[in-house]
Amino acid sequence: MEAKNKATEKRTLTVLVTGSKGQLGSELRRLSKENKFAFCRFLFADLDVMDICNQAEVRAYFMEHQIDVLVNCAAYTAVDKAEMEADLAYAINRDGVAILANCCKDMDVFMIQISTDYVFDGTNMEPYGEEDIVGPIGVYGLSKRAGEEAMMQQKVNGLIIRTAWLYSSFGHNFVKTMLKLSKERDDVHVVADQYGTPTWAKDLADVILTVLSKIEVKNKKGVEIYHYTNEGECSWYDFAVAIMQLSRARCDVDPIETKDYPTSCKRPAYSVLNKTKIKNDFGLEIPSWHVSLENMLKDLETLSV
Repeated sequence: MEAKNKATEKRTLTVLVTGSKGQLGSELRRLSKENKFAFCRFLFADLDVMDICNQAEVRAYFMEHQIDVLVNCAAYTAVDKAEMEADLAYAINRDGVAILANCCKDMDVFMIQISTDYVFDGTNMEPYGEEDIVGPIGVYGLSKRAGEEAMMQQKVNGLIIRTAWLYSSFGHNFVKTMLKLSKERDDVHVVADQYGTPTWAKDLADVILTVLSKIEVKNKKGVEIYHYTNEGECSWYDFAVAIMQLSRARCDVDPIETKDYPTSCKRPAYSVLNKTKIKNDFGLEIPSWHVSLENMLKDLETLSV
């Protein structure tokens, strides 16, 4: 019995989630209440609790709470605004990550950093692997890549998980925008020549905690990069059509080209991520984007009741 108690105690991790009010942070908070993740004691912090760009605040918080694992969901994600707010984007996506990584290194905290498909330039003809050459084409992608580099330079132990096209029942995202527009308009115009993979934040949150359950964080050395999205690929147009069909919206979706929808930031034309590594290393079965979208819409309906 004593040995069993010691084993249970060893598996208990104090997990800090930063950026806890965003889509992924909110999904992690919801999953934290499920018994299958009882090996974690969760702490949730957003800007009102701890500013990741304030080194003194971060260090004091870590020292007070004796963190074992950090899951950093905090990020500047306004892709177009980043072109005009580069200093702010870099402050959060690079400098904040560097501060967190430095504290994690000094206090032996395992760090999980969430990154993005925007670290690639979108010129590939097949899904990007973790070892493929990066080449961000906008401030958002550049700042997120700088955050990856800052984490690796600190020689902290942890994981970088790149994801893409995140949506959730929480926060602002493409799915909720399409649902809103479907009630206001008879038709919408959506880009049909940019390809990627929609990712339900709840699936990603589940994967993060599943990965934590399968590794010994105190024995894992260095930084490893993984890719995670749902399975499959589609254009934003395809995604919008599926949203309208599954929600039974009476709103037509008209395909347009990127050049017909000018934005401040150039987007990758193709940013599908290869997930073979994370599936093989952790025995994951990843649902298709279409199935997860259907489940998210049911989830949104349940939350709205």
